[in-house]
Amino acid sequence: MRTTPIRPTAMIAAQLLMSTAISAVVMVVVLAIARLGFDVGLPQHLPAYLLVFLLAALAMFSIGLLVAALAPGGAGASAIGLVLFFPMLFFAGLWVPRASMNEVLLTISDLTPLGAAVQSLQDAALGDWPQLLHVAVMLVWAIAAGGLAARFFRWE
Repeated sequence: MRTTPIRPTAMIAAQLLMSTAISAVVMVVVLAIARLGFDVGLPQHLPAYLLVFLLAALAMFSIGLLVAALAPGGAGASAIGLVLFFPMLFFAGLWVPRASMNEVLLTISDLTPLGAAVQSLQDAALGDWPQLLHVAVMLVWAIAAGGLAARFFRWE
């Protein structure tokens, strides 16, 4: 039984849209501060950078929504989220740069949404289009996690 006329897929889509829009505004502010305050160059391939940013945000928010849909409560969702987030940060190169990873770790990194995002954002910042593999990885994560989140979402 529903407590509101809105479908779960519409609710998930609205949450994704709002979160992505807010993160895009934050990204613009960070780039502006970096440029104006620290003379950091802007990404050389801006359309690719924006596309990758949106795909990465959608993939990560979709994973978060899936965790929220499956977790029994807020504390459980936080614990599950942390268990997933820290390995993804590792494979994104936070502790060991991707350039220093061996082939096995780099392959795993390429298949995680943050690993694919980091490499794609670096490619776009340097003026190149991201690799098709990395774009596909982020897209698959966004669609799969988002679809599962909508499927398992429940009003409680």
